[in-house]
Amino acid sequence: MPLAPEYQAMLAQLAETPAPKMTDLSPTETREIYREMRPVNNTIEVGSIENRSIHGPEGDIPIRIFNPISRRDGQGGPGILVNFHGGGWVIGDLDTSDAVCRGMCNAADCIVVSVDYRLAPEHVYPAALEDAYAATCWVADNAAELGGSDKLAVMGESAGGNLAAAVTLKARDENGPSIAYQLLAYPVVDHDMSRPSYSDNREGYLLETELMVWFWDHYCPEHSRRSEPGASPLLAESLADLPPALILTAEFDPLRDEGHAYADRLARSGVAAQAVCFDGLIHDFLATAELFECSRAAFDRAAATLKSALC
Repeated sequence: MPLAPEYQAMLAQLAETPAPKMTDLSPTETREIYREMRPVNNTIEVGSIENRSIHGPEGDIPIRIFNPISRRDGQGGPGILVNFHGGGWVIGDLDTSDAVCRGMCNAADCIVVSVDYRLAPEHVYPAALEDAYAATCWVADNAAELGGSDKLAVMGESAGGNLAAAVTLKARDENGPSIAYQLLAYPVVDHDMSRPSYSDNREGYLLETELMVWFWDHYCPEHSRRSEPGASPLLAESLADLPPALILTAEFDPLRDEGHAYADRLARSGVAAQAVCFDGLIHDFLATAELFECSRAAFDRAAATLKSALC
């Protein structure tokens, strides 16, 4: 299928205003660019928003708590979604994931706790995973205080999807929190870049293969550790006994094939898992759901699935 018209126009506009490649910039500079690409959208109203800090393994972890406008009735309150932002473990923060969290909070009728984990290269693997897991444990332990039920899901975009998947493995292996569902949006689940989607979508679609190399080099410079399940969940010895999963992928995304490989392996391991590829879309499409009609169906599918899983 051709690239969606909205993305054709967006990429054409970007091409008319040449800018340095992210790979030629410092992490600090790329973080500023990403904040401009994914700003806070205050027009998406939620019931309430609270910024807090919780104790982490190496210091405080900032979190942002979103409550839906309409709190569902029922014992224990709404389910809770723990969200990990994208950005290759190098860029991204609570603000860049804010709009998606607001939208998901209302559409899935759940509490959303967004996690501002430590970033590379200042904090290399497994720092981000340690923070993600600590935050998930905190949410599970404090669900009643948050006004939520005991139903807990994890979600992440891109590198955040990597962390969400790795958190479920860690929770299983360490007898950690019970996680009811995992929503992985165009996740990184393997360090291997030899799959066809990496060559088919090498450049020209926002996330490029060269940028993924840059992200991995910053996040996990010790190549031997990239095969660990915490870095590449697809390579875990076993994927049995993990939460049900919905994996969203995009046709024009280098990460497309590994997302489907992960869903296939989950299913073969007895996990109820499904991967859905959205034709005509590129990486990061949840961020444009409020702007582009082509992205809305994917967002609605994700929200409906989460709402059902957390009810």
